[in-house]
Amino acid sequence: MARFTFFGGKGGVGKTTVSAAFGLRCADAGQETLLVSTDPAHSTSDLFEQSFDDTPQSVEGYANLDAMEIDPEAEVEEHLMSIRREMAEQVSQVVVNEIDAQIEMAHNTPGAHEAALFDRLIRVMREEAPDYDRVVVDTAPTGNTLRLLSLPEFLGDWVDRLIEKREKSLDLYEKAAIGGEEPRKSAENDPIVARLRERKEKFEFAGETLREDAEFYLVLNPDELSVAETRRTLERLAENDLAVRGVVVNKVTPEPDPEEDGRGARYLREQCARERERIAEVEETFPVPVVATIETRSGEVKGDLLRDVAAELGIDVTADGDST
Repeated sequence: MARFTFFGGKGGVGKTTVSAAFGLRCADAGQETLLVSTDPAHSTSDLFEQSFDDTPQSVEGYANLDAMEIDPEAEVEEHLMSIRREMAEQVSQVVVNEIDAQIEMAHNTPGAHEAALFDRLIRVMREEAPDYDRVVVDTAPTGNTLRLLSLPEFLGDWVDRLIEKREKSLDLYEKAAIGGEEPRKSAENDPIVARLRERKEKFEFAGETLREDAEFYLVLNPDELSVAETRRTLERLAENDLAVRGVVVNKVTPEPDPEEDGRGARYLREQCARERERIAEVEETFPVPVVATIETRSGEVKGDLLRDVAAELGIDVTADGDST
């Protein structure tokens, strides 16, 4: 059984509902389960009508189930403050002032949120996950998710290049400063190189965990745009050696009763016919199975309705996460 289960997909397809339902199913099966949301909408708090934050908390009314919500904005602030503190210990005050200016500009730089979230996710893997049998991650919308999951390999290569450049600069600086004497600094005792190597080890740990102890499912709706985007996501995840075990088709329109023949019923039948075509396309052309087809509920999916959704998920929670 993989410890980590990720649910991704386009914004608005119902990832939070599916993630929560699966987390509840794991908890009902007796597994100590942690539900983690990286979605800035804080939908998990809305779903359980309970406020969550960066620390795992018991979900009221549900045994074996804890939840936490990672705030991207707060993580970016903490991430940048950590960089500021570390750099302040290594460079002069003049350089620190320039670093402060650069950090302020970096706050809204593309990728800042992904890097900060990834750091926090690694901490979840290392610090919180050992206390649980299963960690279910409700990820942010597809584009952010792909960047998040592709970070280990990318950042590992990037850190390698930084270490190489730092080692060369130290060597040249010392040779220029003291000639042929024994250098005062080397890569072995340089704190910046040490920090870079620490970061590389974290990325390697994350990459190994994602590939060897994680499973991925994508949630989509039965419409043309959602199906097309999910197909592209499958291709890109495969490029990063992150195998998707299946897809969940959510928000499927219920069929009207046979005796209904009014305007609304005719509209619903046409809508259902279009959706069935999309579902058939997914089943026939996607390289992974459909593990659930979940109909739209008329009310908010909470309580017993959440357990109804959980029962429809064709994902085995006891045997390595394979579809049933």
